Amino acid sequence: MRLSRRGLLRAGLAGTAATALGGLASGCAVPTGSTGRNMVLWYWSGGLSDTVVKEARARYDNVVSLEAQQIGGYYRSKLITTMAGRAHIPDIAGLKGEDMASYLPNADQFVDLRTLGADRLKSRYLDWKWQQGIAPDGSLVGFPIDVGPVVQYYQPAVYERAGLPSEPGDVSREMDTWEKFFAAGERLKKRIPGTYILTDVSSVFEMSIGQGTTRFVDEDRRFIGDGEHVRACWDRAVEAKRRGIVSNIVTGTPDSISATEKGHLPSQLNASWAAGDLKLQYPKTEGNWRVADCPGGPSNVGGSFLSITKACREPERAFEIITWMLDADNQAQGFVEAGLFPSTPASYGMKKLREPDPFFGGQITMDVFGPAAERIPVAFNSPYDIALGQPIRDEIKNVGVLGKDPGKAWGDAMSKCRRIADHLGVSH
Repeated sequence: MRLSRRGLLRAGLAGTAATALGGLASGCAVPTGSTGRNMVLWYWSGGLSDTVVKEARARYDNVVSLEAQQIGGYYRSKLITTMAGRAHIPDIAGLKGEDMASYLPNADQFVDLRTLGADRLKSRYLDWKWQQGIAPDGSLVGFPIDVGPVVQYYQPAVYERAGLPSEPGDVSREMDTWEKFFAAGERLKKRIPGTYILTDVSSVFEMSIGQGTTRFVDEDRRFIGDGEHVRACWDRAVEAKRRGIVSNIVTGTPDSISATEKGHLPSQLNASWAAGDLKLQYPKTEGNWRVADCPGGPSNVGGSFLSITKACREPERAFEIITWMLDADNQAQGFVEAGLFPSTPASYGMKKLREPDPFFGGQITMDVFGPAAERIPVAFNSPYDIALGQPIRDEIKNVGVLGKDPGKAWGDAMSKCRRIADHLGVSH
């Protein structure tokens, strides 16, 4: 599927990332981004291991000068604007996972990594992650950096006081379904009043969506966000609110921090990278946390890619740099240094990733993160998913935070989605 310039502009007005390369007509010549021995890499703060980037510059210094630039602010917009302007385009560009689907319809503005031998490396990476980088025409646009397997972070002492399982293996086994998790939340609240197993309903909806293989728009460019697969996730989030197991405290506020430190919010459903956030936000709780499987099955939040733009004069050399930076050893370094969970399963058994973590009571968290990452389902992601999923996300938040009637909220979400779909030319 190729988006027309008008279609891209419509998509941009609706707030979707499908504007990706609207300033470039399909098939036009793209000027080079590098000159002479200079090769430019664009990424964002925390998007790659600083150590690996530094080592790459030194490793390839005798053949090319790798200029790695951290781009601040609205990264996607800056990359789109630069490519649309057809000047000063980076040779190698990071592509954030949440934006990836928006770049795929314009795959002809990137080098098809298959032509550089990427297929021979495919087995080294998580299959579902690899599939996310493939465009409708079969070309490979993105090479996997990291992923974000979702887990349950919890405080075992609080669970034990409530008579709930507290060892990671027991929690994973005895709270493996959403119903069991909700029932545990009811027992927790009953036995320790003022304590909630969920901080918000949005996490239930988001993780549930990620556990499926379909989102909001299908491959035929048809809105399916009104389908049973989305409605079931919505109803599950509403059910959590109805059963009274969700806190009314706004996440990230001083009240939230205090409640978490006191054990009143002893559980969070979040991705692997959130472990770093816990350590930063709640340093006083070191040793009080453990990691278990997410209820209902594996899900993913986050994770990005590296691409080679058509501006690159030396794509073979760029591919050599990319594949070295993103091999199993360097991805392991990225996890240790920057919390970038590897897309290379070979990393999971490495000693540096199997060190006991004091913050999590000496648990080897890779025993949970690794299997979760390997079991995430392959899902189709549309360039329009962000725009057409947002009204639903907004309204489920209104249910959870403002107490809006769920029926009214669902109806409002569907009305907004239909208007956006019409605007984008998505059928419904």
